Amino acid sequence: MIDTLISIVHVVVPILIVVSSIFAIWLKDLIAAAIAVAAMSLLLSLEFYILQAPDVAIAEAGVGACLTTIILVLGIKNTKRMEEEN
Repeated sequence: MIDTLISIVHVVVPILIVVSSIFAIWLKDLIAAAIAVAAMSLLLSLEFYILQAPDVAIAEAGVGACLTTIILVLGIKNTKRMEEEN
């Protein structure tokens, strides 16, 4: 039973990583795209943990999901849209 569940998770998590990456590219709103990148990074850290690499998972969750998302959101908030100038 546990082996079947682990096999399902090994299939579902990479599919969700690809789906969230496609959403990050497809979304027009930059904040939503940054959130999709953060979700992809969290799923990637979960996959690293499942693959028994907890040190890489912690680094990916800390840097990829937290710091990168904060930098992206601050960068987006501190820029002006071109439509606002007209």
